[in-house]
Amino acid sequence: MAQQAEHVVTSLPETVRAQVGAALAPVDAELARRYPGDPGTRQPVHTVYVPADALTADTLAEWGAAALAALDEHAPDAGAFARVLGLGDDLAQPVHDRVRAKLARGPVEDLRIDFEDGYGDRGDAEEDEAAARAARLVHAAYADGTAAPWTGIRMKCLEAPVRDRALRTLDIFLSGLVAAGGLPDGLVLTLPKVTYPEQVAAMARVLGAFEEVHGLPAGRLGFEIQIETSQSILAADGTAAVARMIHAAGGRATGLHYGTFDYSACLGVSAAHQSSDHPAADHAKAVMQVAAAGTGVRVCDGSTNVLPVGTRAQVHEAWRLHYGLTRRALARAYYQGWDMHPGHLPTRYAAVYAFYREGLPAAAERLATYAARATGGVLDEPATAKALSGYLLRGIDCGALDIAEVTALTGLDRAALTVYAAPRRADLTTSA
Repeated sequence: MAQQAEHVVTSLPETVRAQVGAALAPVDAELARRYPGDPGTRQPVHTVYVPADALTADTLAEWGAAALAALDEHAPDAGAFARVLGLGDDLAQPVHDRVRAKLARGPVEDLRIDFEDGYGDRGDAEEDEAAARAARLVHAAYADGTAAPWTGIRMKCLEAPVRDRALRTLDIFLSGLVAAGGLPDGLVLTLPKVTYPEQVAAMARVLGAFEEVHGLPAGRLGFEIQIETSQSILAADGTAAVARMIHAAGGRATGLHYGTFDYSACLGVSAAHQSSDHPAADHAKAVMQVAAAGTGVRVCDGSTNVLPVGTRAQVHEAWRLHYGLTRRALARAYYQGWDMHPGHLPTRYAAVYAFYREGLPAAAERLATYAARATGGVLDEPATAKALSGYLLRGIDCGALDIAEVTALTGLDRAALTVYAAPRRADLTTSA
């Protein structure tokens, strides 16, 4: 006998729902515009800074060779490397093998040619030539396939004393790329020492003007905002200026990069205690993270100035510090950081690979259970499934995990993982 449906009673007239829909339509549009969500593209695990005058066609190869030489000299096998970093036996060989392969294949993921602190003031003629030379080298690297996946420049800031110089360097570099054949897909621009949203808006205006002059699609050029001043975190009126900066960019902001040492010095932190794990740094990055959430703008951690050079003991100590800082950042969802020396590359990749390989079994099991709607030890919801699949996709993209092993453990291919990682907003409000 068929079960009779229960009688459903409602009271609100249709006009109320219609009125609510009409009233919230602008909010719906605003949410979609301001918070489009993560772009779903691969994010580099680091940014390497090289002074503009030190850049050559062989820079990336030289960094890779130097990193491999440091690994061979100070940790000649998987066991030695694991002992330095405290890796378990199950991770020692897989991490070591992947690190070596990465250093040989593509040691730098994101290269920033520095015209700011790492370059200084060299006179206009010299900086003009350096900017033009950078454009030629970048074009040639993309043409012959030796470029890092992401490459660009950090110009000077837009404060009055260096504003004209910053804009001229930017213009020379971009114009040089256009003249050589066009802007590469991996082009990245970094605006440092931002204090006011108006500076971000000005940068967006400049890039829009460049696009118009060269007939480029509107919005083709984006840029990173470097957070190095206290005013960028807390404005004079008590608001979070960094949140306003993102929206002042008019959709052009791609990242927020934390500047460890400038920001620490701005707050009066003594040199001996300027580090990316200082409480002041944690506060700044937490504000950046909340401001960027949902906007599609990604947060990048800073760097350490402790270089892995000297005796084996000194190198090991610096490696442990860098590895620990990188693992700490990853646990806090800062998936990118700065590297300032070739000797940092082994521990950058070791930390990244260990982070994803350690978490693979548990993440895969939880996601497989969720996908099968089975009963597991944890009651997960759509938002957790999003985090789990995003974690696995980042692990695949950076080379820590292979899609075949993830599929074998989860039963999900990349397309299915992507669906879970980028759900519709409504799905996140529905309990599992």
